[in-house]
Amino acid sequence: MCEAAAADGGGCGELRAPARRRRAPARSGCFRQYFVHKFRAMLGKNRVIFPGEKVLLALSGGPASSAMVQQVQEGLSRETAKRLRFVPGLIYVDEGSVRGQSPAQREQSLAHMETLLQETGFPYHLAYLEQALELPASILRPGPEQSSESGPSYKEAVDGFIQQQQWQEGDRDGGTSLPSTQDTPAGPSQRLPPATLTQELQRLFEAVETPTAREELLQMLRLHLILQTARTRGYTKVMTGESCTRVAIKLLTNLSLGRGAFLAVDTGFVDNRHGDVMVVRPMREYTAKEIAFYNHFFHVPTVIAPPLPTKRREKPSIHRLIERFLMGLQEDFPSTISTVYRTGEKLSPAPAIASCESERCLLCLCALDIAGEEELALEPTLIMDEPEFVENGCCQDAPLAGTESKAAFIPLLCYSCRLTFKELGPLATLPPYVRAEAQRRICRTEEMKQQSQEAPPEDKEHSKN
Repeated sequence: MCEAAAADGGGCGELRAPARRRRAPARSGCFRQYFVHKFRAMLGKNRVIFPGEKVLLALSGGPASSAMVQQVQEGLSRETAKRLRFVPGLIYVDEGSVRGQSPAQREQSLAHMETLLQETGFPYHLAYLEQALELPASILRPGPEQSSESGPSYKEAVDGFIQQQQWQEGDRDGGTSLPSTQDTPAGPSQRLPPATLTQELQRLFEAVETPTAREELLQMLRLHLILQTARTRGYTKVMTGESCTRVAIKLLTNLSLGRGAFLAVDTGFVDNRHGDVMVVRPMREYTAKEIAFYNHFFHVPTVIAPPLPTKRREKPSIHRLIERFLMGLQEDFPSTISTVYRTGEKLSPAPAIASCESERCLLCLCALDIAGEEELALEPTLIMDEPEFVENGCCQDAPLAGTESKAAFIPLLCYSCRLTFKELGPLATLPPYVRAEAQRRICRTEEMKQQSQEAPPEDKEHSKN
């Protein structure tokens, strides 16, 4: 047996087993280097995160976001050759109230997530989806965008950060230290939101007519809550964990929902429609299979949230239908996901850019793609609500008054958001910040019309000439 094995180049059976044990770590080591290099290359190629910037990592507990946090942890460790230079923080949004979890289950999952957040050593923020009902109306307005001309270039910022780091190392022994968790707010994991807020949120989701609109509403509330946390805590960037597989699914989903003009913004590496806070997607080059192998090899903990409950399972949302369709094709044709992903790379974000508020969608902040509006048959299908008039008609005294019907919102929305808004139920169940911002914009439009009508005839003649 030994001679036969030696002829094959393997030696005795007792010697082959240790050889296998030596090769397995080598394979995982190569895979780890490949995985780390792809993450660093994505950040280095785009150069949108400057040294010293505060970056908020949106952690859902899923495989992609957990692997992203693991990459940031390793990039900030002292043993890393080329360390990351930004200051990270974590946010976890609890969605148990709309995912069918009981209060006991929510507290249990929150305690588990808080343990994982504390183990990272980063500052973390626990948020509840109910808090989205208390957001200010300003969240639907883009903040002041930072000018790149007045600030230093990327190379100057890196040189300045390295010099400052060397001064700090001269004063104390240590490299790039991990952010301290002393400023982390007291963990509210054992204190759930008030029952009235939870019931109001549940009424909002129960009023939604279709699973597709329910998925869109959940994504909107989650994003707005993360943006508000980033603004109040001083973060200029938000990292999300969409993988290549998730990006491909989102491409076809948004295309089916009428968001074809905004695909580059919804799925690209950079999403700067919010002005002062930029959303980046550093995991979009990884497939779900690569992330699963990485988490398995290096024991990255993950937490899978339950899906949104549906009344009729035979009619899932468009999001789930597209996911099943693509994953089914991927089994038979392994290049399906990468083909869809690479196609999305060729799209331009220009159609999503709006020059002023009147040309910007109320919900998604993208440009209003309403060319040929007279051909759309959406507005007549809206259920007209009873008018909500106020005697004095003052918008400032009653911010929610004056919105007469759901049709009054239509001119403020892009085509895709109009389709979603039609299925969100009555106006009374909508989030207060959405109604308040809509009323502000409606009142402003009416004031501008009155000013144009009251303009002197001489000014009108000059404007015609």
